[in-house]
Amino acid sequence: MPLNHYVTLGRSGLRVSPLCLGAMTFGEDLGWGSSVEESQRIMDRYIELGGNFIDTANFYTKSHSEKIIGDHIGRHPARRDRLVIATKFSGNLYPGDPNGGGSGRKSIIAACENSLRRLQTDYIDLYWLHNWDIHTPIEETMAALEDLVRAGKVRYLGVSDTPAWKIAQANVMAHFRGWSSFIGLQIEYSLLERSVEQELVPMAREFGLGITPWSPLKSGVLSGKYTRANAGQQKADRAAFIESALNEKTYTLIDALQDIARAHDTSVARVALAWVQAQPAVGSTIIGARRLSQLEDNVGALDVKLTPEEFQRLDTLTKPTFGFPQSMEPMFPSIHNGGTTVNGVFAEASGFGVTKGDKVY
Repeated sequence: MPLNHYVTLGRSGLRVSPLCLGAMTFGEDLGWGSSVEESQRIMDRYIELGGNFIDTANFYTKSHSEKIIGDHIGRHPARRDRLVIATKFSGNLYPGDPNGGGSGRKSIIAACENSLRRLQTDYIDLYWLHNWDIHTPIEETMAALEDLVRAGKVRYLGVSDTPAWKIAQANVMAHFRGWSSFIGLQIEYSLLERSVEQELVPMAREFGLGITPWSPLKSGVLSGKYTRANAGQQKADRAAFIESALNEKTYTLIDALQDIARAHDTSVARVALAWVQAQPAVGSTIIGARRLSQLEDNVGALDVKLTPEEFQRLDTLTKPTFGFPQSMEPMFPSIHNGGTTVNGVFAEASGFGVTKGDKVY
């Protein structure tokens, strides 16, 4: 499946590539990341392969990421208009200014204007709330975003790193007020981060939000670089994100990924990405490449077709344990279905039900 086999994102008509190019690593301003020249090569190759979806944020690499995209793409309308450029607000670039970040009206409008300037465009295709601002009423945030949509500065809205109940509140309110609602959900999702399956993934499926997973390789832990054989020998630029995840459970998973990769004559990273991309409600998985070679390898995940047995093996190794109320769900069919089969699910009738001769009050 090439990058030009597009999908619509969530319950919208926005066509995006099945893999989204993440630009968090564009720029070396944090001491790691891609040079301007390498970032340009990565964008060019992604577009050449049919990719059309680039994701950044206002404060990635201290705002340099947006500028790199703007310099290379935004100032060229013929290129820019063929792409879906997504960026985010919430991050504060201005120490000492309490309104420099968050999700209040003042902050959102200023962040949007600055992103448009750096991206050298007059509109943002997909504008993400980057993370939940507990200090701002969600109705203020949604009203400000609706103003940007009506002004033509933003085409679609998305939400990232926010509790499911708050997203549901926002979208229901937007629906009844005739405002634009969130059509995309950006969350951390990988074989090593499946807690989102308790609330966020079911919410996305119910509300028609297209999921765009970030860190599908768990900050590189599942890239194939880290193995049981070289444990403790590989050093990472972002060690804090990596070292806590390198444990026996992870190495057991990596062993399985290596077995599956050999069976498909492919790489560990591609297998891990193929698993994420196949999950319900996932629309476009974000791949972050620091080098052109990483992009080339990751795109190959679209050609990996895992077998049911391989999915089952990976699921068994990584299936999360949910808390209340999902922990009670296995007993619900016996409570609800009265010993019948509903949508293919059967369970014996609950012992609380009446039997022959019992009195029903």
